[in-house]
Amino acid sequence: MTIVTDRTAKLRHHAALLDDTASRLGMDLQEAAIRGALKFDEISEAVLRCTTCSEPEACAHWLKEEGVAVAAPHYCRNTKLLKRLQGAQ
Repeated sequence: MTIVTDRTAKLRHHAALLDDTASRLGMDLQEAAIRGALKFDEISEAVLRCTTCSEPEACAHWLKEEGVAVAAPHYCRNTKLLKRLQGAQ
């Protein structure tokens, strides 16, 4: 049971990092999905990509900074997706 709980916690943590990163970039992932700019599969793939990041602590620190950012950090595994969504706004 612990393995499942650990995996679920990790997925939730990285889903939050992804959502918070999008918010910091001035985007709303839910709104992007509603308007069709983002497919459900893309969200799950992005969360899985995020779980392979070697810098989640740095990301969490970056997310605590004030203001809207222009781009995701250089180590972000979802930069390509986030740039595409920024262009779709």
